[in-house]
Amino acid sequence: MKEYTTESIRNIALVSHSSAGKTMLAEAFLHVSGGSTRLGRIEDGSTVSDYDEQEIKRGISLYTTVIPVEYNNTKINVLDTPGYTDFVGEVVSALRVVDGAMILIDSVSGAEVGTEIALNYVNQFNLPRFIVVNKMDRENANFQKALESLKEYTDIRMVPVQIPWGEKAGFQGVIDLLTMKAYKNEGKTVVEIPAEYKDAAEEAHFALVEAAAEGEDSLLEKYLDSGELSSEEIIRGFKAVVQNGSYAPVFVSAGGHEIGVTPLLDAIVNLFPSPADIAPVKAESKHGEEEIKANDAGPLALYVWKTTADPFVGKQTFFRVYSGMVTSDSRVWNHTKGIEERFGTISIPHGKDTVAVKVIHSGDIGVVPKLSETVTGNTLGDKAHPLILPLPNYPHALYRVSITPKTQADSTKISPTLTRLCEEDMTLSWHMEPATNQTILQGMGDQHIDVAIKRAESKFQVNFIVGEPKVPYQETITKKASAMYRHKKQTGGSGQFGEVHLRVEPLGDKEFDFAWEVFGGAVSQSYSTSIQKGIHSVMKEGVIAGYPVRGVLVAITDGKEHPVDSKPVAFEIAGREAFKLAFKDASPVLYEPIMNVQITVPEDHMGDVLGDLNTRRARVQGMNSEKGRSIISATVPLAEMLRYTTQLRSLTGGRGIFDMEFASYEIAPAHIQAEIVAARQKEIAEKKEE
Repeated sequence: MKEYTTESIRNIALVSHSSAGKTMLAEAFLHVSGGSTRLGRIEDGSTVSDYDEQEIKRGISLYTTVIPVEYNNTKINVLDTPGYTDFVGEVVSALRVVDGAMILIDSVSGAEVGTEIALNYVNQFNLPRFIVVNKMDRENANFQKALESLKEYTDIRMVPVQIPWGEKAGFQGVIDLLTMKAYKNEGKTVVEIPAEYKDAAEEAHFALVEAAAEGEDSLLEKYLDSGELSSEEIIRGFKAVVQNGSYAPVFVSAGGHEIGVTPLLDAIVNLFPSPADIAPVKAESKHGEEEIKANDAGPLALYVWKTTADPFVGKQTFFRVYSGMVTSDSRVWNHTKGIEERFGTISIPHGKDTVAVKVIHSGDIGVVPKLSETVTGNTLGDKAHPLILPLPNYPHALYRVSITPKTQADSTKISPTLTRLCEEDMTLSWHMEPATNQTILQGMGDQHIDVAIKRAESKFQVNFIVGEPKVPYQETITKKASAMYRHKKQTGGSGQFGEVHLRVEPLGDKEFDFAWEVFGGAVSQSYSTSIQKGIHSVMKEGVIAGYPVRGVLVAITDGKEHPVDSKPVAFEIAGREAFKLAFKDASPVLYEPIMNVQITVPEDHMGDVLGDLNTRRARVQGMNSEKGRSIISATVPLAEMLRYTTQLRSLTGGRGIFDMEFASYEIAPAHIQAEIVAARQKEIAEKKEE
């Protein structure tokens, strides 16, 4: 691969709903431009983009893949992203490092849930975008209907740059409104516009010229005076309105049969900005905010947007050069972590392969193997010129599962493996839940978690069992109670003796308090630590249902000791048992975690979602509307939200989203408490039988 400088680079992401044809369009770009000798097929698992064994097995993209397409002395870095909602983190990472997005819609299905999600993120990153009506050769394909369906999801003005030359089985090419020529098949054969399309093309060309005239004041003046612009002026003006986001040009294609591919590549080169054309990127520096431009002579600034682990080649770190240029065998400073990293051979990613190069210029995307500490989201550069590039906002992971190792050998690897999986994917997270003693893995949905578990098996040789997470309830008391316990053990030799009288009281928001109220020296205060140790061991395990105890004051009021047999262990046991007895007499209750939930759904699904929330013991706090969507704020017990990701998708056809964070603990209703306690008793009984 030859060397490309900043002006000759285009970074674009293909985004859409699942199965709109992104992977096949990327494959067509590569084949038509001469980058591959044959067109791969998803069914055969032979595409350059979907090379992971799980992607081949499932027939969908799970990861973002970089495919460099060399066309017209320009290198187009095509980032093929997953369309399935669970893998939206890959989409966010890709959009963070591109300068334009191509939003694909299926000519039959039209705009779908994934289209809406993709559009929202493209808006967040404020990227120029193309709309591509793909799969125009499908039965029931309808260009106008597909385009109309998109208007529900976006306010941006759409202007066709191409219209289809036939539809369905008769789709044979595109009529390009910039050049006013017809392009047959992949677009290498250029002919005059067929007579039956002349009128439609003239009308659409008129709308295109009007849009182009808005690109510059001088063009608008000329257009208003003469009513026409030259071809060069149309392209210049139209490029300006596309890059500033005023218009989204609309294209047509059938990627699987390579129809309309060459005009689309021309449009990418002519209309999308190069890294040199985009606005300066803001970075944090020691002097505050600093603006950096894509310039080989600038300070080195690399943003790490993706990391992968491979058992054969080790860790791969994907980066975009925002400023400066990077060479093989160089030393760079990780500003995020404050450590030095050594670059070995730098390469250009090409599907699953890499192409070694000597230098990667500003604005380009590269990959380097075997960095020790660098993870996704880090900024690398010169130690003398610290810069931190901003992280994008990733959606919160809300689908939770418990993880247990399959074998004893797996148990030692559970923590490093989960950490590595989460370093690769910013929408995965894990933690130990002390209340339930479970390892919790959080992701975007069941498919997301399933892929992560399979990745742990294939890439790290670690096997996990996935289960339902327990709710981290807590136990507490609602009134005062007293109890005593005498521990006496006499089995020959020195015995054990300890007697403890104590009182428990509710403590409100405080976790625990301890008071020594023994007068007259009935028990030496030196046993205080042992008694507390016994009480703390019970507080960890729980008394009524196996959950941690909180909000209790324990006062030691009396006791007895033996001059010979009293030992710390005896008072530890006596303290533990006395605490259990007093706790059971103090009207114990379970506290359950309550979450603040914000749900965003299309207005026509509002009733279904509210009805469902009522069955979940939700308390709706407020509702408002925004651009045809309803936002519901509510507090809901966590126990009712464990599988809500799946439920909400089902209720709203995948269009509902929600966010959730911990609010407080509240007393669980009596019937729920009774069920939990009964389940705990059954669990204890089963363990005894074993």
